[in-house]
Amino acid sequence: MTWWTGIRRTAACMAALLAATPLLAQDIQPEETYGRQDRTQSVSANDFMIAAAHPAAVKAGYDVLKDGGTAVDAAIAAQMVLNLVEPQSSGIGGGAFLLYWDAKSRSLQAFDGRETAPFKASPGYFLGPDGQPKGFWEAVIGGRSVGVPGTVRMLETAHRIHGKQAWKGLFEPAITLAKDGFEISPRMASSIAGSAGEKRQLDRFPEARAYFFEADGSPKKAGTLLKNPEFADTLQLIAERGADVFYKGEIARDIVKAVSIPAENPGILTLLDLERYQAKIRTPVCLPYRGYEVCGMGPPTSGGLSVGQILGVLSHFNLPGQGPNSDSVHQFVEAAKLAYADRALYIADADYVSVPSSGLLDPAYLTTRAQRVNRNKAMEKAIAGNPPWKEASLRSPDTDPERPGTSHLVIRDSYGNALSMTTTIETGFGSRIMVRGFLLNNELTDFSRAPEADGRPIANRVEGGKRPRSSMAPTIVMKDGEPYLLVGSPGGSRIINYVAKTIVAILDWGMHPQQAVSLGHFVNRNGATDLEEGTEAVQFKGILEAMGHEVKIRNLNSGLHAILIHEGGLSGGADPRREGTVMGD
Repeated sequence: MTWWTGIRRTAACMAALLAATPLLAQDIQPEETYGRQDRTQSVSANDFMIAAAHPAAVKAGYDVLKDGGTAVDAAIAAQMVLNLVEPQSSGIGGGAFLLYWDAKSRSLQAFDGRETAPFKASPGYFLGPDGQPKGFWEAVIGGRSVGVPGTVRMLETAHRIHGKQAWKGLFEPAITLAKDGFEISPRMASSIAGSAGEKRQLDRFPEARAYFFEADGSPKKAGTLLKNPEFADTLQLIAERGADVFYKGEIARDIVKAVSIPAENPGILTLLDLERYQAKIRTPVCLPYRGYEVCGMGPPTSGGLSVGQILGVLSHFNLPGQGPNSDSVHQFVEAAKLAYADRALYIADADYVSVPSSGLLDPAYLTTRAQRVNRNKAMEKAIAGNPPWKEASLRSPDTDPERPGTSHLVIRDSYGNALSMTTTIETGFGSRIMVRGFLLNNELTDFSRAPEADGRPIANRVEGGKRPRSSMAPTIVMKDGEPYLLVGSPGGSRIINYVAKTIVAILDWGMHPQQAVSLGHFVNRNGATDLEEGTEAVQFKGILEAMGHEVKIRNLNSGLHAILIHEGGLSGGADPRREGTVMGD
């Protein structure tokens, strides 16, 4: 039996493993796997396909594609429904990165809808009265963590260039569902229950408390019919008047007011901050890997560069010949250590700090990094390397991890256009502030809360107008100049590992998409090696420990979605750890 066979385990087995393996508070995920779906086969289609994190969102996107819409059209319809049915993960109160292949012009574009800090923000933004950085949850809850949302402007920008159907009509599925109501899913109910109480405080503010909780204060349960007429009205405004009403009109005014209200942690967001927001079109970062071209987003996300670094180091090892065994897992997590060390020191918003993007992916540099991997022994904590760079400066690393409140979707339309988009409000349920029926992000906590260390500035410190570093890694793998694989995942700072592992599983080990996204996770963020509980990945624990790895068995809640484009058509996979699906014709 191959080790990935029978990878799914029962929820009871996962719970038993979790109970036997205590987790540190900072490692507990806001959203954990509530039970795996039994998936073994990829979905097949010939003409078009969409994979996303909820069946209702997938159906909305599918209907748009079937009606002749483009991948961007379908993404807009799906995102608006996702905001409604998985509000803990993404929505118009957050940001997104979108990678788009335009079949007509044969070009790849990267759309940056990342949130921005208020222009009045300074490097000491998250320091307390004692001059020390605030704790994570202390910084999250309330208006101070809210950045200018970017999703609406970014989607409008992409639609203006690549859309085919009318903007207004793309909002209709979400508007109808918000008015008629939808049943709370087990996953959403689990997230609500896990985010209440003294620490995570989803029930702290009146709007969120009234929406997510019963009158007696208990979390609303799975199967409860939930309506959101206020969100329907908000979407109707955006549908009719475009993104300007969100950034310059009455929605903007309500966002600024809501952010400024919390007495203990008020924000400083202004109307001018929203009015000046711009979605940016950037150049993708690409790296050759075993005859393919792996393309992703560059800064302000670390996703494209860090996935590229992992693969660049692994290109020096025979993963195809080894298969998914202990040697491959060891080499993978060692490569990840090196990539995360460079990520911590060098990567931030390149509009504000110099980032050695080309140097980090330089073949000669990656060869020197690969030479640090001992085939038989785990390295200690990796240190950042010295990539070729004309503007080197003294910095300190930022190792604050992002929390996984995110979603991902992939789409291929009937015209040959392809899309990979990761969308987020950061931590599950974001800042907890709800306005006009949607939650606002806490994306500013993706900045380093400490502005410097050892007398040196941290590249990812807070600055006015700056975009916080992300790990989101929407990816399109090219083969012979055409899209071959669309992939991405939520998962906070673990996203990089999840996406790189899935690419390796498909390109090196010949797995089909559903096998690859179901594959048990092995993760390293330049520290302990995490193996996914309830999967056959745990069989490597003893071997890795003998090599010197510190190994922990964890709940690792990705939300991978992948579409493979091949001669026989399209094959898609949806992560069994969440409730997503795949549809296509």
